[in-house]
Amino acid sequence: MEKLFINGSVPLKGEITVNGAKNSSLPILACALLCEGTTCIHNCPELSDVDATVKILTHLGCRVSREGSDITVCTDGCCRCDVPDSLMSEMRSSIVFLGAILARCRSARLSFPGGCELGPRPIDLHLAALRRLGAQIDETGGTLDCKCDRGLCGNTVTLSFPSVGATENTMIAAAAASGRTVIQNAAREPEICDLADFLNKAGAQIYGSGESTIIIDGVPKLHGCEHTVIPDRIEAATFMAASAVTGGDLIIRDVVPRHLQPVIPVFEQAGCDIKCLQNIITVKSPARLGPFKCIRTLPYPGFPTDAQAIVMAASTVAQGTSIFIENIFDSRYKHTHELRRMGAEIKTEGRMAVVQGVDHLTGTGVTATDLRGGAALVVAGLCAHGQTAIGGLNLLDRGYAHLARRLRGVGADIERRAPDA
Repeated sequence: MEKLFINGSVPLKGEITVNGAKNSSLPILACALLCEGTTCIHNCPELSDVDATVKILTHLGCRVSREGSDITVCTDGCCRCDVPDSLMSEMRSSIVFLGAILARCRSARLSFPGGCELGPRPIDLHLAALRRLGAQIDETGGTLDCKCDRGLCGNTVTLSFPSVGATENTMIAAAAASGRTVIQNAAREPEICDLADFLNKAGAQIYGSGESTIIIDGVPKLHGCEHTVIPDRIEAATFMAASAVTGGDLIIRDVVPRHLQPVIPVFEQAGCDIKCLQNIITVKSPARLGPFKCIRTLPYPGFPTDAQAIVMAASTVAQGTSIFIENIFDSRYKHTHELRRMGAEIKTEGRMAVVQGVDHLTGTGVTATDLRGGAALVVAGLCAHGQTAIGGLNLLDRGYAHLARRLRGVGADIERRAPDA
């Protein structure tokens, strides 16, 4: 099994480019199932989660090809409405296929999805929303048997929590339903807007994305189109943290600065000088960061839960005390055990973590516990004294493409190899 080997304490300098957003690519690829003919999606990152999505589309009968960051999906041969457990278990977001398959085939058979273990992430909101649109869903033995013999019908769907996945599933299903659907308390993340933009290019009629109420007027059919996925704001935040923790001077290209507005003030508070241009962010970092004070994760436009572990890694060597309150997932502090192995002083109780900054971390062997926890270990390794060896790269590969090579391009002493190579 390969590991990442990082010799830390090297300031990052230069330019690095952000890939397309994982959390946009996956629902848009699933949504391509509804489009007649051929769809071309640009700026798709080379991630294991994207590969898993392509496998599902292929299983369903689509012809899928990739050339660089472009993925083309032709649905002319789509002939199935089931996804086996072996494919569903590869990632949590595979549940977004439920709305697409149901809308196209009027029936669907899926097992419960897999993905990182971050505590309970029930799909109840997804199922309740689809039932509001007329789906009949039987949950037995870990399998979802769904049907809507007369097709889906628009309705008012009120989400008890602004779930990104449930909002996406509802949007996709409602786009091809009859009548009007109104989603209340919808998620407002940039990835929701990206999905709406894609659907509208394909002929859907969606209004209000990015707001708490989204209106979808169903159309009889969608057609193939071209779409470019937005930049990955969490990858951008990871590079910001990597620059900040090493005292670096980094230019981050292909970003949408407004998508990072919940994150930028946090780094400025810790002493970083950040400037935003049209699609560029520059991060000039002090020799040692100040504390991050109190960070509370919240649905967008609040601080993203996906950036919590990454910023916590930077806070471990900040001067002073930083407090984190995780309001989205119950089990998103698993990375703290690995950070403590490197010398971090972190105390957790329930949803709160208190980090007392130390003079330095010490490199050692650690293992990624989940995708963003793995990114946190990379950030920690970049500033640690000595060598850090990070295992569990299958989790990191779900959200970061060619990370070692790209970080080497801005000065990091990092390589990916087998331990005895």
